[in-house]
Amino acid sequence: MTQSAKEIQGKRSGDWARFLASWVRHPGQMGAIAPSSPSYCAMMVRHATTEIDGPILELGPGLGVVTQALLDKGVAPERITSIEYDGDFARTLKQRFPGVNVIHGDGFDLDGTLGERRDEKFAAILLAIPIVGFNQPKRQALMRDYFARLRPGGNVTQLSYLVTAPIKPLPGVFTVSSSSVVWDNIPPARVWVYSPDETDAAA
Repeated sequence: MTQSAKEIQGKRSGDWARFLASWVRHPGQMGAIAPSSPSYCAMMVRHATTEIDGPILELGPGLGVVTQALLDKGVAPERITSIEYDGDFARTLKQRFPGVNVIHGDGFDLDGTLGERRDEKFAAILLAIPIVGFNQPKRQALMRDYFARLRPGGNVTQLSYLVTAPIKPLPGVFTVSSSSVVWDNIPPARVWVYSPDETDAAA
């Protein structure tokens, strides 16, 4: 059954309050104090390599705005694995998206969180977990690990409020580009796109 505009607005208002409450309790674990806007999440999905066959990994889904954008694009729910650190958020995701594989775990420890699936390769990784507390070498090491988990041609897309790339390019591994600014997000932000660096292959 299709939700009414009033029901959708009520859910968004409730999600905003839950995000803010969680941020107050655990500010270091939250990448935002409010859910990202639907248009911002749609921009992220637009730049993700979802057209490649295979599973898709979503890190830090929160309460599911990006998850919904993936489904709206036509991505089958069984392709999506969403890893959420907050237990309450993870339970809500399982209720909202019964066909999606929701895991309550740590996106910074994929071997431990994925368990038997640790060697699986993904078509795309969508990143929305807080990394600003890490120094640049650790951020690049994290991205290197993510790229090792991608299928050929796959990319990583990241939601971030920073005006420069949160993770600097790593020659031979990945390059960085960005979307245009999405102004209706709070605050306005862009999507950062990390793509395989094929410079050497083209030489």
